[in-house]
Amino acid sequence: MFRNSAAYLLAALFATCVASGAMAETQFQKDHPRRAEVNHRLNNQDRRIHREVKEGEMTHKQAAALHRDDRRIRGEERRMASRDHGHITKRDQHVLNHQENGVSKAIGK
Repeated sequence: MFRNSAAYLLAALFATCVASGAMAETQFQKDHPRRAEVNHRLNNQDRRIHREVKEGEMTHKQAAALHRDDRRIRGEERRMASRDHGHITKRDQHVLNHQENGVSKAIGK
């Protein structure tokens, strides 16, 4: 009987931790100035890629590769923010901007 109670208690505790971690990011944390700047650049690059494809200056295959790079950068930004309570450090921002510069140059080719 004790084992069943302990198992239920552990399961409930685990579910609570998972749920609270998923909801922990506030709107302020999402809109933090450094995160907002990085995400604004990613959104701008997304529009540029779509425009290049529409104008025939880039193939769909090239666009897919650039979108994949942007998704990887966006995922990295989220992981960095999760390590620092919803913020990214200046160093993180520098690293992300450097990666975005590479994608930006590839869009312009």
